[in-house]
Amino acid sequence: MDLSQIQSALASKSYEKIADICDEFMLQFASRGIAFQAEWPYTIHLLGHIYVNDLNSARFLWKSIPQGIKESRPELVAAWKIGQCLWNRDYAGVYGAIRGFEWSPEVVGLVTAFSENCTNKMFQLLTSAYSTIAVADVAHFMGMSEDDATNYALQQGWTLDSSSQMLTVRKPKITTEQKLDPSKLQRLTQYVFHLEH
Repeated sequence: MDLSQIQSALASKSYEKIADICDEFMLQFASRGIAFQAEWPYTIHLLGHIYVNDLNSARFLWKSIPQGIKESRPELVAAWKIGQCLWNRDYAGVYGAIRGFEWSPEVVGLVTAFSENCTNKMFQLLTSAYSTIAVADVAHFMGMSEDDATNYALQQGWTLDSSSQMLTVRKPKITTEQKLDPSKLQRLTQYVFHLEH
């Protein structure tokens, strides 16, 4: 079984391509009748779906994995724990599942990149949803200690009220540029002129 494309994607940190590459290979092997289950990189495949937030595909992949393989690969079970926590929106559990396993060198880069993406997305969600938020809540949602969460938020420009342990969110400045297309302006002028006469 030549899985060099998967290894190349991992080496080049093209993690967003891994799930598609694995899906394509799996279909090719299955259509040719090649027995691949024993050697298949299920952990990488599952983490590839989780990385692109395709939880439905991750769930269906998990259900298709033979029970014997699930029982013999603890790293696969640990990867699925991340998927379960995401499915249940247990964001603190996601970080606990990531930190609660000693990942192999083959997947540690993928897991680290996913963790960083997850932290960034969660921070963006908190930024858009709150104007003030308790330090304990930020720590919970981001899977960090209160000190780490406070430092992270302060680095992003938030402010801390030490007496109430509340963080004030700094909303990003939204700049919108309107590009005036002369043809659209001409059509609008003609339309208004038509309505007036």
